[in-house]
Amino acid sequence: MASESSPPPAEAPPPVPGNKLAVFWHEGMLAHDAGRGVFDSGRDPGFLDVLDQHPENADRVRNMVSILRRGPIAHFLSWHSGRPAHASELRSFHSSEYIEELVQANATGAKKLCEGTFLNPGSWGAVLLAAGTTLSAVKHILDGHGNLAYALVRPPGHHAQPGHADGYCFLNNAGLAVQLALDSGRAKVAVVDIDVHYGNGTAEGFYRTDNVLTMSLHMRHGSWGPSHPQSGSVDEIGEGKGLGYNLNIPLPNGSGDAGYEYAMNELVVPAIDKFQPQLLVLVIGQDSSAFDPNGRQCLTMEGYRKIGQIMRSLANRHSNGQILVVQEGGYHITYSAYCLHATLEGVLDLEAPLLDDPIAYYPEDEEYTMKVVDMVRSCWKESVPFLKDI
Repeated sequence: MASESSPPPAEAPPPVPGNKLAVFWHEGMLAHDAGRGVFDSGRDPGFLDVLDQHPENADRVRNMVSILRRGPIAHFLSWHSGRPAHASELRSFHSSEYIEELVQANATGAKKLCEGTFLNPGSWGAVLLAAGTTLSAVKHILDGHGNLAYALVRPPGHHAQPGHADGYCFLNNAGLAVQLALDSGRAKVAVVDIDVHYGNGTAEGFYRTDNVLTMSLHMRHGSWGPSHPQSGSVDEIGEGKGLGYNLNIPLPNGSGDAGYEYAMNELVVPAIDKFQPQLLVLVIGQDSSAFDPNGRQCLTMEGYRKIGQIMRSLANRHSNGQILVVQEGGYHITYSAYCLHATLEGVLDLEAPLLDDPIAYYPEDEEYTMKVVDMVRSCWKESVPFLKDI
């Protein structure tokens, strides 16, 4: 844990020409308010004086914006305004019936769509901004304006499936961006999701296609009800043409930095090297971090930085250095911002950390996680044809 005598943040070196990251953001996304209750339930039992602010709240993102604007990474970034998505764009991933359901829910003023997921006054505008801002970020790359783009968006999207909401998510921001990349001529896109929960909505959208490789590293949480029937287990590997192109890496609780780095190097890197995508999408959630109220994985800034570096190396090999980063969860109000900063340091491939880690963490059981990763690799070798020799 950092002490009062900790040194100030390192002075950032000048950015290398062409090594800037474009941040896409719109403050209108702060208008979404999921309310208060017991954690994310929205319920007031009547015997508590103080109720929780819903974990997916505006404050967490305010800190992400401020650390990027005023922290030492600031001069590596350029800022771009987001925009609302159009209905025609939403239909590239979502069904018309589901979009109409959301429109009607907004018209009623407020609706609980599933457990923990509330569409309240102001939410629909934020939802459309999150989707459109992510589309603007990927278009920045597709149009040749830069190789690195980050969609700083909320509400999150990776649980939203083509036909229904799930897990705080209404529209699948990353899924819409992937589909736009395919429609714009990219033959193959790879998605690596490091949010602490299974990116089931993105997986479902591309579960039966072989031109999108979806990979999700997450804690083992299983299904959590009708909105989330997928378990995130290693045997959910796609169907039909997509058989083998959805790869799940369920990790033990407390896997930590060493466990995640091992999983990235032993599973993610060889799979992407085999797949050879023309665009990489890094779906990030800081709810994998130490002390996050929604996760148990104990990642620290060092772990997030390493993941960013590995993804940048893969992009340099396969997609001309192009990476789209899409924001998902992360609910520790301050530490999520620090871990975001570290992730983007890694994506920028900076030589040294710009910020010290301000928080302690529990030591991880490195050997147990490595055994689980080795078991997952063995399963892939038996069941995923294009990975039989990894």
